[in-house]
Amino acid sequence: MKIKIMKLNEAAILPEYQTSGAAAMDLCACIERAVTIEPSGRVVILTGLAMSLPRGYEAQIRARSGLSLKHGIVLANGIGTIDSDYRGEVGVILANMSQEKFEVTPGMRVAQMVVAQHETVEWDETESLDATGRGGGGYGSTGR
Repeated sequence: MKIKIMKLNEAAILPEYQTSGAAAMDLCACIERAVTIEPSGRVVILTGLAMSLPRGYEAQIRARSGLSLKHGIVLANGIGTIDSDYRGEVGVILANMSQEKFEVTPGMRVAQMVVAQHETVEWDETESLDATGRGGGGYGSTGR
């Protein structure tokens, strides 16, 4: 699949798979100088990229597991979504869950991106739903 992508800054780095079996591409920081994320702080790190996703597709922005484990750096919004009709610059909202300051440097791999197909649904409002073994059992209802 080919997707149109545009560098908004000459320093921008195109997303890239790190291995032949990778599902996600790394996104890099397109910043002029280092940005410090304070403990419990949040920042938006820009990528210098904009893209044109086909209708029916989204780009899911996810945390990098190494940054999360080693430094407590996560995505503030869990998983970000780039919609097919968005044409602005892709940014990554990073949060520092650690007690130490963390420095994001120019070109650093800060997040992962997966392009995925999705469905657009129409709701069919009803008065009843089909029965299942679980029924309305909520949180922890399937545990032992």
